[in-house]
Amino acid sequence: MKEFNINKLVRKNILELQPYVSFRDQNEFENPVLLDANESPFGEFNRYPDSTQKKFKQKLSEIKNISADQIAVGNGSDELIDLIIKVFCEPKKDSILMMNPSFAMYSFYASVNENKVLKLDLNENFEIVKDNFLSLTRENQIKIFFLCSPNNPTGNCIEDIEFYVKNFNGIVVVDEAYIEFSEKKSSVELLERYPNLIVVQTFSKAWGMAGARVGIAYSSKEIIKWINTVKAPYNVNSLSLDLILKSIESQRKVNDNVKNTLIEKSWLKDEFQRINCIKKIHPSDANFFLIEFENVEAVYKKLLENEILTSKRSPQIQNCIRINIGNREENIQLIKVLKQCETL
Repeated sequence: MKEFNINKLVRKNILELQPYVSFRDQNEFENPVLLDANESPFGEFNRYPDSTQKKFKQKLSEIKNISADQIAVGNGSDELIDLIIKVFCEPKKDSILMMNPSFAMYSFYASVNENKVLKLDLNENFEIVKDNFLSLTRENQIKIFFLCSPNNPTGNCIEDIEFYVKNFNGIVVVDEAYIEFSEKKSSVELLERYPNLIVVQTFSKAWGMAGARVGIAYSSKEIIKWINTVKAPYNVNSLSLDLILKSIESQRKVNDNVKNTLIEKSWLKDEFQRINCIKKIHPSDANFFLIEFENVEAVYKKLLENEILTSKRSPQIQNCIRINIGNREENIQLIKVLKQCETL
């Protein structure tokens, strides 16, 4: 890509914005008397959390081998997607690019911000056609390209991500919500070479912490500075930060989560292959399968009748349902009902 100047991409009003800075979090005190933030002096959680999330970022820095000031923390990765759009996209003027099909929240937050959404249709294998990408980006002024890998809802990793980062003049956001389930390397390793890259990850999936709502963005120091400028000062609560820190201390837990999920994934795939109403099991690098059925409406209805909740992707992805991996008991219930669907 051409010489990169972050200030040419950041919205003008954001360039002039001064971040909210907590005096308490920017200084070190030994035994402070805290009378500055109008908090209650009583209660177990009466104090605001660290607005800079110093301990949390330092721990992530050690794990990812990346500087702490290259890390932004969000109230789930959804907040980070919203913040990235707010930093770079002028309402009613700028546009984003996303794959089609892909995670719906890219379009949602762009629309909330009154930005145009351009969609790059994937081929029959749910891969990007490079010539289509190049043509679309040449013909349109696009600020952000959201690239989900492994992709939701298709499950596959996008090949040659570096090509898209290198050949895009705006910001490329690689959403790696499911990366722990994949054998592919994280795009975090590309950050040193590409100052227009943001990698978003989450503690909601492999870490089993969806209820804590904590997402992470890794990028250049300059981009992270602007994300932190726009974010709310206390956007992640103390309980969530403490829970995640304890979880990080026990790396074995997430390894076990991934291992057990992959065991169940293999078991489910074998079972799926024996069910006649299943036409195709799409390749998956995530903790879910995209499955094509003979009679998708009847199957989905039967699953609902048995209180098995899945994600029907038809008609966008014809005849398909996305089904994530449960525990063995849940998976047995799923297979039992799907076998009943063979006679529908």
